Amino acid sequence: MNQPIPGNKIFNALKDQKSIVLACNARITIGVAKGVLRAAKDLDAALVMELARSECNQHVGYTGLTPKTYSENLNKANEEVGHDIWTLHADHIQIKTGDEKDLEDAKDLIKNQIEAGYKSFAIDASYLFNFEGKTVEEELAPNLKATIEIGKFIQTHLDEFGLEVEVGEIGKKGDEGMVLTKPEEAVKYIKSLNEAGINPNLIAIANGSTHGNIFDKDGNPMKQTTINIEQTKAVAKALRDNNLHVRIAQHGITGTPLEIIKDKFPHGDILKGNVATLFQNIVYDAIKKHHPELYKEIYNWVLENKPIEGKKPEEIIGKNIKYATKQFFDRIYAMSEECKKEVEENAYKAAYDHIKAFNSEGSASIVRKIISQ
Repeated sequence: MNQPIPGNKIFNALKDQKSIVLACNARITIGVAKGVLRAAKDLDAALVMELARSECNQHVGYTGLTPKTYSENLNKANEEVGHDIWTLHADHIQIKTGDEKDLEDAKDLIKNQIEAGYKSFAIDASYLFNFEGKTVEEELAPNLKATIEIGKFIQTHLDEFGLEVEVGEIGKKGDEGMVLTKPEEAVKYIKSLNEAGINPNLIAIANGSTHGNIFDKDGNPMKQTTINIEQTKAVAKALRDNNLHVRIAQHGITGTPLEIIKDKFPHGDILKGNVATLFQNIVYDAIKKHHPELYKEIYNWVLENKPIEGKKPEEIIGKNIKYATKQFFDRIYAMSEECKKEVEENAYKAAYDHIKAFNSEGSASIVRKIISQ
């Protein structure tokens, strides 16, 4: 009852709407999942719940979770909430070398994810870029090769699923600043995938965003305002002009002011909006308030085990506290009822505000209507 549905049902139903589907990464699932699911149900919004390869592999990622335990936690949270239009998405299945072992490891992970009930997948071979290539085709060749192989592997195991692919490494900096995905790269990439029988719903692009909490050169926290809206629109327009039925997945939204999301984001061109670190911050802020001794231990562990040379403690904690989740897993998940309640309520508010800014209220009804036809 109210299990995740195939991601393509959500993305296909909403691909021509002026809305963005919230994709929540509940990497610390106490309270977060329940709060987000409650907000989605109250606003009748389609929802994506996701976790990345590095966070949740077939053994244990840095969250202390496996695909099975993450799926179980989400379904348990939804037993009480009862939201029906959501999918479970495997974010950032990263292919970093493209060699046989790398690809086999990815396939093993996907097998575990499918067994755990995942219904949507993001193949991220954006690291594989031939900088010596003389044409766009040559530059994209290693990415395409890996993405096609993994895409066909998923097709052999599932009849229906959501699919996200990636061109342009998100957050990568070059000599002239942030590396941005060119419209012609996106078009060539999707055309080549389609010709190979791979038909993604979404494409993640490098458009100026970065993952996680971000800081200025002096180590002070700052808002996420580097997403290049015009470049995003240009990529989306090129895809539409070439009759390619794929929309953009926007990564790295944590820290983006809601007014920018509401007034500047090209709703509809961007179909999926990833929000991850914000929900992690909510958990650790609550722990800091309700369990200060535990937070102090976590703080000291991060500074000792995950230092960043030349950076202030606040920036090190902001960027690397995520690695403490596995180390302190049992104690974090044993937080007090007061702490759990605060996490759930703050996650609810954050999800509610983002769904409103994404113009996604009522999107579940659209999906419901289309899949019942």
